[in-house]
Amino acid sequence: MSDPVLFAVEDRVATLTLNRPEHLNAINYALADRLMEHLDAIEADDSIRAVILTGAGERAFSAGGDIHEFSESVKQGEAITVNAFVRRGQTMTARLEAFPKPVIAAVNGLAYGGGCEITEAVHLAIAADSAVFAKPEILLGMPPTFGGTQRLPRVAGRKRALELLLTGQTFSAERAVDLGLVNHIVPDENLSDEAHDLAARITNQSPRAVKSILTAVARGIDLPIGEGLLVEREQFARMVGTQDLHDGLEAWRSRRSSKAVS
Repeated sequence: MSDPVLFAVEDRVATLTLNRPEHLNAINYALADRLMEHLDAIEADDSIRAVILTGAGERAFSAGGDIHEFSESVKQGEAITVNAFVRRGQTMTARLEAFPKPVIAAVNGLAYGGGCEITEAVHLAIAADSAVFAKPEILLGMPPTFGGTQRLPRVAGRKRALELLLTGQTFSAERAVDLGLVNHIVPDENLSDEAHDLAARITNQSPRAVKSILTAVARGIDLPIGEGLLVEREQFARMVGTQDLHDGLEAWRSRRSSKAVS
């Protein structure tokens, strides 16, 4: 059997490709588990500074959870379904959301259900012109289960999210940008290059500073502002005395000196 998640590294950036194109990269249990294994390895590898997540083939980023496998779990009852499907999916998206290195979704084609929830969870997202999104779980008689009822309202606002959650309607990449789900739209043929360009602009920064920003945002986003500022203060304090901050300040002073002389 082929690997359900392909792994490649180039220029300090790991690319993870959901690799079930014949099933529109539907997220089965093996794919979710394999993605988690790769994330664990990437976190431990200091040579990797960022992650790009995309889908194999031209039709889909991911069409969501594997309904055939999910249906078999449903037949076995609530406990099995919650453990096998819901907890696995929520753990996966929570891992992406809190990952200490930036994760960029390069969304090609369909991003339905779990594919949309992955997009909601990752730090940044670029969509191809052809990308189409949907929250179709309501059409199956169920709510989203990988965090969609929680993250989409936080990203898009309660009323805009509820319209999509309660109707299951599809929406375009342009709408995804308007909702705050996606950062940019690019021509299909430029998607990989644009994702790598964005990753390169981040990997050129201090890895400690990048991690501190990701941590401060992930921990503070749902806190009252006062508590969030304490998280920010803590993350800054961790940078004081590091070579990264010393080098950054020295580079800034050098640039200022050069401008003054010229």
